[in-house]
Amino acid sequence: MEECISVFDMLKIGVGPSSSHTLGPWRAAERFLEELRANNFFQKTIQLKIDLYGSLSLTGKGHATDLAIMLGLSGQNPEYIPIENIAGIIKLIKDKNEINLGNDKIIPFNFSKDIVFNKNFLPFHANGMTFTAFAKDLNSYISTFYSIGGGFVVKEERVNAKKKIQIKCAFPFPINHADELLNYTIQENKSISEIVYENEKSMRPEAEIDHELMRIWNTMLECIYIGCHSEGILPGGLNVRRRAFDMHQHLIGLANYDSPQTWLEQIRLTEVKFRQILKWVSCFALAVNEVNASLGRVVTAPTNGSAGVIPAVLMYYLVIENHEASEKEIKQFLMVASEIGSIFKKGSTISAAMGGCQAEIGVSSAMAAAALCELMGGTPAQVLMAAEIAMEHHLGLTCDPVGGLVQIPCIERNTMGAIKAINAAELALETDPKNAKVPLDKVINTMWETAKDMNNKYKETSEGGLAIAVNMADC
Repeated sequence: MEECISVFDMLKIGVGPSSSHTLGPWRAAERFLEELRANNFFQKTIQLKIDLYGSLSLTGKGHATDLAIMLGLSGQNPEYIPIENIAGIIKLIKDKNEINLGNDKIIPFNFSKDIVFNKNFLPFHANGMTFTAFAKDLNSYISTFYSIGGGFVVKEERVNAKKKIQIKCAFPFPINHADELLNYTIQENKSISEIVYENEKSMRPEAEIDHELMRIWNTMLECIYIGCHSEGILPGGLNVRRRAFDMHQHLIGLANYDSPQTWLEQIRLTEVKFRQILKWVSCFALAVNEVNASLGRVVTAPTNGSAGVIPAVLMYYLVIENHEASEKEIKQFLMVASEIGSIFKKGSTISAAMGGCQAEIGVSSAMAAAALCELMGGTPAQVLMAAEIAMEHHLGLTCDPVGGLVQIPCIERNTMGAIKAINAAELALETDPKNAKVPLDKVINTMWETAKDMNNKYKETSEGGLAIAVNMADC
């Protein structure tokens, strides 16, 4: 049986551009520091070497993997670091050829030599990395981590140990499959969000749950706001122009506001014409992923590359469907979305390096579709159907980032995932679940089989698809 996966495991606050290639390595670096301290090797350390493998190596520079590792080794927390401090910390490391390890001890560190990009893959997972700390007495401490998507980091020995002993989830309603979730809703006469809330209450006080859910939403809202009010060219060399700014200007007109919250209320008061709805949704999604592409703060949902789908669809509900919606509906949306994401993680993957973009945009679209469906009055069976419909039409989607950057086609794909989520929710609401032909668990299994059959060059390697059809000169 799987371990419990909380809402706050699926929806993490962090820094872009990638959950598996930026946030995961950052967290791995933090865990390596913890291991050094726990094994009394921290004070002995005089030199470091980091080896990146597989997808982390092939697209790591475009995904800022090397920068994330340096920030993690410096003792910085991706959830709270002031974004404006990042460039200065990196510049200091490069200029001085030294790193303030754990923000506690300065040691030599050569950015270009001490992080090694190895193109070969480790057998356990496509996103492998090995940290080595050297002591003056020639002893060393070595640890290997795997970034498995969505900011989750594991060690192979821990996963192998889980296979030998059954780990029982402490949730009152442990869920591995969609049909189990549906059975709980019938048995308890509760909605999906209510089942999720009961599980969360077994881990932390209600006040903390409510506060953290709103902190996640406020981070999403601020991210959209920043994206809608930032213009210029995205970093990385592709010369991709930000589009959310112009689109937002055309939509909002001369409205007055001074914060993300008053901005949201202003939009809710704006008369939205039918043909503008898709533009607003696209604008919201573009805004988030342009912030993500510029190493801004986003919410991993379930990944950074797909971070725009869920906030865009939630904004759609707040500004188009229900102007009276409050914190209650926001928290409800986030809980349903996270549960659907956790079922996909347990039954398939949320790592593009393992499953292509179906594992990122496809899963995020399914999460958003399910959440929207519940808010719009769908039954639990219809909610699961909405998730199934959304994923069904993302099956086989490849991950082929141009230049290894989370920009082309990643940013636009968030707009497509959001639109499909809304469409899937509407279709589910108009369908009797008795007539459904493909259960959610079946499509999750199909997604995993598709992932295994997919050629590796289409799994976040920049070795296939658009990544080789378009080169930097073309851009």
